[in-house]
Amino acid sequence: MDGDFDYLIVGAGSSGSVLASRLAAAGKRALVLEAGGSERRFYVEMPLGYGKLFYDPSVNWAYRTEPDPGLNGQRDYWPRGKLVGGSSSINAMVWIRGHASDYDDWQAATGTSFWGRENTSAAYRAIEDNADGADDYRGQGGPLFIRSGREPAHPLVRPYLEACAAAGLPFNADFNGALQEGAGIYQLTIKGGRRNSAARAFLRPAMKTGRIALRTKAQVTRLLLEGRRAVGVEYRWKGALHQAKAGEVILAGGAINTPQILMLSGIGPGAMLAGQGIGVVLDQPNIGAHLNDHQGINYTYRMKVPTMNDLLRPWWGKALVGMRYLLTGGGPLSVSINHGGGFFRTDPGLDRPNMQLYFQAFSTLMPRDGERPILSPDPFPGLSIGLSNCRPTSRGHLELASPDPFAAVKIHANVFSTDQDVAEMLAAVKFLRRIADQAPMKALIAEELRPGPAVQTDAQLIDDFRNRSGTVFHPSCTVRMGADPATSVLDADLRVRGIEGLRVCDASAFPTLIGGNTNAPAILLGWLGAERILGQGPT
Repeated sequence: MDGDFDYLIVGAGSSGSVLASRLAAAGKRALVLEAGGSERRFYVEMPLGYGKLFYDPSVNWAYRTEPDPGLNGQRDYWPRGKLVGGSSSINAMVWIRGHASDYDDWQAATGTSFWGRENTSAAYRAIEDNADGADDYRGQGGPLFIRSGREPAHPLVRPYLEACAAAGLPFNADFNGALQEGAGIYQLTIKGGRRNSAARAFLRPAMKTGRIALRTKAQVTRLLLEGRRAVGVEYRWKGALHQAKAGEVILAGGAINTPQILMLSGIGPGAMLAGQGIGVVLDQPNIGAHLNDHQGINYTYRMKVPTMNDLLRPWWGKALVGMRYLLTGGGPLSVSINHGGGFFRTDPGLDRPNMQLYFQAFSTLMPRDGERPILSPDPFPGLSIGLSNCRPTSRGHLELASPDPFAAVKIHANVFSTDQDVAEMLAAVKFLRRIADQAPMKALIAEELRPGPAVQTDAQLIDDFRNRSGTVFHPSCTVRMGADPATSVLDADLRVRGIEGLRVCDASAFPTLIGGNTNAPAILLGWLGAERILGQGPT
């Protein structure tokens, strides 16, 4: 199995699954090594099963950051998918491309229109099979079915949208269309009531060609190098070390695991590697640097009207929705936790939205050990409105904790470390309260539970979001591509400068963080990355 392959892909996540599919379609053979196991599990396929996966180490890397001053010294929890499909198999399934100008940023950073808005927009249309049909922006007929953005998941979405409009944020029928700004209903990677992960849409069909071999529970420990050329990898599988070689090695392990593999192989910041007793093959300080992620917080309310809590909390409610899902594939279990959302600017002088909204018709203030209790929410009618920043200016970094490949890296998230990020989040939470204070939402709310009416001053609001906010699971840019070798690792063809036969194709390669959920751009990177690897497309 570990023999005659054109490519060796490390990671069967969002980017790796798409990359394998595209290479197979071009007649290439690839071996895909995935550290996790199969995605064919009930709670993976059931969309609202997301809560059961949140802390499950059998499908989740379950990282913890280092204590973060920006979070008042707390350690944040970073779930990442450890299974076929990667984080697309455990995420909340929101399909957001990002703002069109994000890809202007990518073009500027890489020096090529290949990564610019026109080419990426065309690629998205080719990827998508959108239930809302094709237009100048949406695609139809592609390999990835996207659930309609016209279907509210809960009746409370309508009063939420009306309250947003009253607060000055009008309805937007398509966040991936002409404009991103506004309030609306998210498009979702759900098909037939089941999660439509990158594995389901891309990797599994590609394996039917006979050109893709997948080995699961195979964790890569290091690259095999001959001088400064990558020729393969070493990996642990079934309790023993194995080697696999191919014409080219492509790392697609994600923003945490890809830089870890590089550093374990002697490619990274020289002083840090030497301090861990690792021989330095290539001193590259940008590996593990430039870590960028979105930070989010929820405001939670007790409602005067029923929410999903009333249906999902009691045993009889669980029985009803479970029976409906098993018999029809429909009902509350067949949709995302995010029933609506939006994008807004904290300053009208900004040229694009800098904040994202999430509307959830349930609440989970009362935690349960080992589970995000979406399927067992609070025992009262609750509702949450959340937000996250789109373009934080704070930057973190990663470093090895140990030369042991099975030890987690140290994640220094360094959030809210700039005055700009703090000021923007402060303005954002004030706007969130403004939405909740508008008709018709105001008449439906009994009381604000978190942070509660006692939190009013700027200092109190800042202390609250430092205490309660955390990642919204979009780490990126840790092995970024760019035209400037002094500030980036990869060229526009995703090649690691200074090491032959080695590329990176995942969210770590993002030149800049996209303003929105990152699953769509990770899939895009696999799609367009295949073209760069195959030498196709405009320059």
